[in-house]
Amino acid sequence: MELSGVILEIAKIIWAPIGKCVKYHRSLEEKMILLHNKLEVVNSRKEDIESRMNVELCLEKQLKKEVQLWLENVQKMNGEVETIDQEVGEGKFLSRAHLGKLVIKKIQEVEELHQKGSFNDSLVVDGPDGNRVMLPTAIIVGDTTRRNMDEIWACLMDNDVRKVGVHGIGGVGKTTIMKHIYNQLLIETGKFENAVWITVPKATSVIQLQSKIAHAFQLGLSENESETIRAAKLLAMLRMRKRYVLILDDLWEEFELEEIGIPEPTRDNECKLVLTTRLSDVCVRMGCKKIKVQLLSENETWNLFLEKVGRDLVAPEIETIAKDIAKECGRLPLAIITIARSMKGVVDHCEWRNALEELRVSTSGLNDMGKVYEQLKFSYIHLQDERLRHCLLYCALYPEDFLIGRKELIEHLIAGGVIEGMKNKRAEFDRGHAMLNKLENSCLLESVVDQNKDMKWVKMHDLIRDMALQITSTSPRFLVEAGVYLRNFPDIEKWAENLEKVSLMHNYISEVPSNLSPKCHRLSTLLLSSNHTLTLIPNSFFVHMHALQVLDLSDTGLEILPDSVSGLDNLTALLLRGCYRLKYVPSLAKMKVLMKLDFSHSGIKEVPQGQLYDQNDFNAYVRCLQEQGPNNYFIRVGEGNEAIEEEMESLQKEVQFTKCNIGRGEDMMLLPGDIQTLQIIKCHDIISLSSISSLNNASELKTCVLADCNGIECILQQSSYILLQNLESLALSRLCNLCDLFRGERAAPLPPGTFSALKKLSIAGCPIMKKLFEVSLLLHFKNLEALRVYACYQMKEIIATGHEYALGESSNLSANNDFTVSLPQLRYLSLDRLPQLESIYRGTMVCYSLEVIQVFGCPKLKRIPLSLPHIVGQPSPPPKLQRISTNIWEALEWDHPNAKSVLQPLVQSVLTWSNNHGTVW
Repeated sequence: MELSGVILEIAKIIWAPIGKCVKYHRSLEEKMILLHNKLEVVNSRKEDIESRMNVELCLEKQLKKEVQLWLENVQKMNGEVETIDQEVGEGKFLSRAHLGKLVIKKIQEVEELHQKGSFNDSLVVDGPDGNRVMLPTAIIVGDTTRRNMDEIWACLMDNDVRKVGVHGIGGVGKTTIMKHIYNQLLIETGKFENAVWITVPKATSVIQLQSKIAHAFQLGLSENESETIRAAKLLAMLRMRKRYVLILDDLWEEFELEEIGIPEPTRDNECKLVLTTRLSDVCVRMGCKKIKVQLLSENETWNLFLEKVGRDLVAPEIETIAKDIAKECGRLPLAIITIARSMKGVVDHCEWRNALEELRVSTSGLNDMGKVYEQLKFSYIHLQDERLRHCLLYCALYPEDFLIGRKELIEHLIAGGVIEGMKNKRAEFDRGHAMLNKLENSCLLESVVDQNKDMKWVKMHDLIRDMALQITSTSPRFLVEAGVYLRNFPDIEKWAENLEKVSLMHNYISEVPSNLSPKCHRLSTLLLSSNHTLTLIPNSFFVHMHALQVLDLSDTGLEILPDSVSGLDNLTALLLRGCYRLKYVPSLAKMKVLMKLDFSHSGIKEVPQGQLYDQNDFNAYVRCLQEQGPNNYFIRVGEGNEAIEEEMESLQKEVQFTKCNIGRGEDMMLLPGDIQTLQIIKCHDIISLSSISSLNNASELKTCVLADCNGIECILQQSSYILLQNLESLALSRLCNLCDLFRGERAAPLPPGTFSALKKLSIAGCPIMKKLFEVSLLLHFKNLEALRVYACYQMKEIIATGHEYALGESSNLSANNDFTVSLPQLRYLSLDRLPQLESIYRGTMVCYSLEVIQVFGCPKLKRIPLSLPHIVGQPSPPPKLQRISTNIWEALEWDHPNAKSVLQPLVQSVLTWSNNHGTVW
């Protein structure tokens, strides 16, 4: 009986998880139906909220962040359920139990999502003034342009004119004039409540234009409905808006307003429509009042040319030739500006005569637009550096009127060899920014800056892009069909053998034909990013592309990367960012020159073969770095969700360990000898920096960050001290078991040179630490410039002294409370949320470099031990002290009776303190 009872209990133990597994397995179909039913309810609520949102959103209103986040989470949940649907459809028996468990979890998440979508009050809040963003504009040149602008403005103010068509040859200044008018409309709000600017590139489809209008008016519009349904919904929503001006820039063909969903501008709705176009017929067919933008006069042409080339640079003997060159610009502002900038700094009259001859020959016999392209090409040819020409042509790979992120562009230029390898990443980025600045100064690129978000882009004028694409139709040979609403992959006839760069980005391609295998032996760049519908690339596609250097498949719907990618042994950048369905990447072992592999925010669960596979591979790679490593690197081991892209510009030599085991002894991960930055985050097996033996050779280490490592009890141990003599910054955050910076016999000094270069020390969220360090160790911190101690709730002393702490033999300090110590370089001292802090230091501190003192949340602190210099026997503030910020000023005591009155003018008393009040860094 006893044995049978034991067997029965064992059976129960075994059956418990198996039974649960079988339960998940059998109920999968039922649970999937339930999941879809609940998700349908959530999506219905989403549609209701979007309907409310379209009503509530109006001028100077914006969606609440919590509503925006909820809508994004619903969209994300739909994608996750779609993925589960696909896995269920594959019908793998062994995975059904796992899926059953996952579905139950998703049902709970959908229920929570539904509850969070109960927005009973308003969905919107008042938006900041920044919602009405001024467009960057060039200065209006000449009376002719001002007359053009005045005529357009008069039409907008005329109640009898509802639609205005601004037309003229490319480069004449239509867009510049309308940008000025748009900005003026944002300022003068008496007649119109809102002005909306929409650029309409040549290949814009109806659906694209509908989406642009909905986005500009902050309206919700489904992507999954037909043009007709979308037009009806957009029309209904816009009919609720009044008194707006809709500006459509660079229109190429007419359309019926109702087909798009734009209400006819009338006296009742007090709306206006303005379009710019090169084609006067478009204005007529759209029923607009036509206004032709006139060319500059000859006098205005010459003045603009002189302004851009430099009035002082045109010598008398050159002036006649210069005037002839200005005339060859056809009185077009764009041509005048670019050609003048290309001649800036030229002083030899022979070069001026040659430039005039080149312009005359190249434009002879051409029509107006043909002449414009040749005039712009002249500026391209006269770029002094061939790399600048390659850079400009590279920008033509992006869609028309596209804002090209500077960092992304420079990364591509580096990977593609336009910017050659330099000593470090910062130098390469500096070179890239310098090149883009030169192209901006030459007026071949436009600069776009968002000051609020600290973001920078460049943009190509559509005429300059057309000129660049004309050049790349021969040599170097490009195939560019970017952002043209392309659904079918280009036929094999377009894949010429001499192609060097191909861009099909920002389209709606769903698959690459299965029999397509282009013989493009010279192809170096292939950009297929932002084709969200792209799910399949056949294995044959990459077989003949051995010269490929940059392959960008970011933000596509690919699930499998074909095996033929493994043979791309010249690849320097493989970009798979945002491929959330991606599950398989073949071996990358042959890619010996790969500099950038990005599969962040993708579906990849395991590192592809040929990357760092385990600790042995990592250590082998580190040893290779010692012999022939890159100029700079960022090595991340373990998990990490944050993107590195933002830090690429300042990249040096950095290793980051996150949520992984660093190991001990022979199993410990090695560090490169030339490492400059080390971050260790949520690695709980490390007990101190002393346990990382390879740090002894890290003589160039300047920055060290330790955060959320529960095993760390001290930073350095006497048994295995490491010097860290070049370390400049040490940040310790949320180390719940950290007791001491140094551990060992109290009489034993640190080796000379330890921390001798340390400038910044930050201790935050170390709850059991009671003292920072002992006074005997102060001599190691003589170069300390900034000290911040924050949220250490047991901290009693910063610099400890007294009988309870023995002093090292290396110190000539006594244990009395009246001796003076010096921190000669200390500029910032910040103490915050230290409820047990009683003493900064019991003696006196000489800190004549001190600029800022911040003390908050230290109720037991009564004294700041600052030595004040004396002038004629009276104390005075330290010579560089600028500010004392504190909420305990009245409670503080000073050694000299007059100290408080002397320092009072520098005090900023704050009753409450928040994290964003300031920082010492």
